[in-house]
Amino acid sequence: MSVVLFRRVPVQSPVHDLWAGTKMIGAFLISLLMFLPTWPVLGVMVAFLVFIGVLARIPLGTLPRLPWWFWGLLGIGGLVNAAVDGQAVLRYAQTVVLGLLLVATSFLVAWTTPMSDIAPALAKLGAPLRKLKLPVDEWAVVVALTLRGLPLLMEEIRVLRAARKLRPKNTLVALATENPLIDILTAAMAVSTRRAGELGEAITARGGTGELAAYPSSPGRRDAVALIVVVAVCAGAFALGIALL
Repeated sequence: MSVVLFRRVPVQSPVHDLWAGTKMIGAFLISLLMFLPTWPVLGVMVAFLVFIGVLARIPLGTLPRLPWWFWGLLGIGGLVNAAVDGQAVLRYAQTVVLGLLLVATSFLVAWTTPMSDIAPALAKLGAPLRKLKLPVDEWAVVVALTLRGLPLLMEEIRVLRAARKLRPKNTLVALATENPLIDILTAAMAVSTRRAGELGEAITARGGTGELAAYPSSPGRRDAVALIVVVAVCAGAFALGIALL
């Protein structure tokens, strides 16, 4: 389930055809909700994201099924705030909805955008920073390698967990002293370090990172229309939230 979150959903839609930079700018604009996370604003943005998901033809099976302990932790947080007063519970609920909204926005970008398009879009968006002598291309390469390595790391963790379950449990002392989380994290760090070293040597042997993309994409008319729509929705949501304060 976790690995699918970082893969593009292979369907055709107007959202999939947008430039990657347009989607990242839209996600940034939606993240500005943190300055006014009222219920009217959250309601408008939830409806807008649902509309985008329908427009992007995201299947319901793509949605992650969160484990029971996640909802249990949210419930415990609600009980802790309930001990204060009802206003604390209301603020807590708004924070939870805002967090889920931002996560859903990130997932929509990942589901509708090839990971190979992220780095060129970041480099194009950060082009003005080159005048300040900042390593924009290097940062874009780091982001691209990180996005490419996340699914591999999660797959490695799944393999490590499966291999650990096959280990014999000899004595009760061993069962009492072992820590599954530390074992998995240590093994994952070791595997990540080894893979990073191998990747760095391979990049050096090939003469560096080279171009970010052979055929870099650029924004078009539909991207301008999409940004206008996002700006209009965000501005309308903020205006509604301020009017109802």
